[in-house]
Amino acid sequence: MTIIHPTENSADEAAFEALYRRELATMIALATTMTGDRMLGADLAYEAMVRTYGNWAKVGSLDRPGAWVRRVLINLAIDACRKRSREAAATARLVPPTSSEPVDPEGEQFWSAVRALPDRQRAAVVLHYVEDMSILDIADVLGIAEGTVKTSLSMARRTLAKTLRTEEVSDGHD
Repeated sequence: MTIIHPTENSADEAAFEALYRRELATMIALATTMTGDRMLGADLAYEAMVRTYGNWAKVGSLDRPGAWVRRVLINLAIDACRKRSREAAATARLVPPTSSEPVDPEGEQFWSAVRALPDRQRAAVVLHYVEDMSILDIADVLGIAEGTVKTSLSMARRTLAKTLRTEEVSDGHD
């Protein structure tokens, strides 16, 4: 496969390389948290970086290119989760149900519940609690209003509390 370089400008190349080095580990963690699969998370993070590189002429001129990468990554993770959900449903129709399922450890049970949230809520929760982003930063990354982020986080907390049968607790971040 031949990689087409979007620019011959070494400053642009250096800027992309700096973004790549600074953000890749965080992008892998973000995608892994959203999908629950480290290998898939790494694949998605690399794909987001490839797309960033291919669009560097536009992305490199943005005030916050990292936000653009995160948005691309979140969209890729959402698509991957939807695909996995469709595949699981198709497989479930083919395989007879088992009589007992192993209970997830508490941490995995929580993140499984997070991954079951609607797309926007899941993205907001991961950006807020894993990336420790502010409401304003989440709104910027997702391209939505701050009030929508607050509502998404509130609804997610309520759903998680009900799903996990715990008390709804505010963490003071919002």
